[in-house]
Amino acid sequence: MKKVEICAPAGNLPSLKAAVDNGADAVYMGFSGDTNLRNFPALNFTEEEVHKAIQYAHRKEKKVFITINSYPQEKELPLACEAVDKAYGLGADAVIASDMAVLSYIQGRYPGKRVHLSVQASASNAEAIEFYRRHFGIKRVVLPRVLTIDEIRALRGETRVEIEVFALGLLCINSEGQCFLSSYITSESINTYGACSHPKFIDFVQEDDEGILKILSNGVLLNKYSPMEEVAYPTPCKGRYYNKATGQLHYAIQDPESLNVLGILPEIIQAGVDSIKIEGRQRSRTYVEQVVRVFREAIDTYYETGSCRVSADTGQHLQSLFEGLAPTYGCYKGK
Repeated sequence: MKKVEICAPAGNLPSLKAAVDNGADAVYMGFSGDTNLRNFPALNFTEEEVHKAIQYAHRKEKKVFITINSYPQEKELPLACEAVDKAYGLGADAVIASDMAVLSYIQGRYPGKRVHLSVQASASNAEAIEFYRRHFGIKRVVLPRVLTIDEIRALRGETRVEIEVFALGLLCINSEGQCFLSSYITSESINTYGACSHPKFIDFVQEDDEGILKILSNGVLLNKYSPMEEVAYPTPCKGRYYNKATGQLHYAIQDPESLNVLGILPEIIQAGVDSIKIEGRQRSRTYVEQVVRVFREAIDTYYETGSCRVSADTGQHLQSLFEGLAPTYGCYKGK
């Protein structure tokens, strides 16, 4: 029986090695620059590092997927196409793309190569997925985090395209690729230049007299934390804003929860998914090592026993990697 794949993140070479060595079947990564949507300083790979990463993974018989999933404007399109050339030239097992111009370039230049549809394309129904398969030859779709398990099971019966779903990480409830909250605040497109709530716009301001920490994006206050509160990753959708009616700060759009499907992993596998995706290219090598190890154990146990329960200590430790944020199943169990 073919096991569901574990697709792990890597923001640098040590993280890639940690993913491969601890049981990932595939690793996804990106070039430094504007061609992928985790364009953070000191993150991602040079061409030389990609070469080393692919060689290392292939020696261990693991796959490497390169994300080229930004939406380039006219002047950025040549850069995206150049990144495609480099990815396939260096031996990537697949390119993960979203923009139709990039997908068209791949289809015309590399018709025999494998391409996956990025979550940024927001393809959440069978008609959309089949459109990309017919016109661009996609072999896999990464589903947005807005579908229930029942909806995923129904999709499985309506398309022969492989299905990849998120299993762990910070939760985005918006249709990926369609959110403009960060762009509204910063006037810089996250879908073109590669980062929601880009660090260059973020300021941390300490109020010494009260010990209050303010987090601002381009001068807009996203949140205020007391010294005893856990600090969440600063994105506009998870901001805590002032309510004039109550005079209090509250999460107006989304609570800062973290997706963790370990408790329902058998249901997700049984829905017919082909790959389990772990979010976190911006996270540390230690994070990648530990979460991959937990999911490897859980999935192997499922295929051996029909259950993938992990110990309470393991579950608590896994949750501690998310800055203390509350776990959630997201939309998988209902909207």
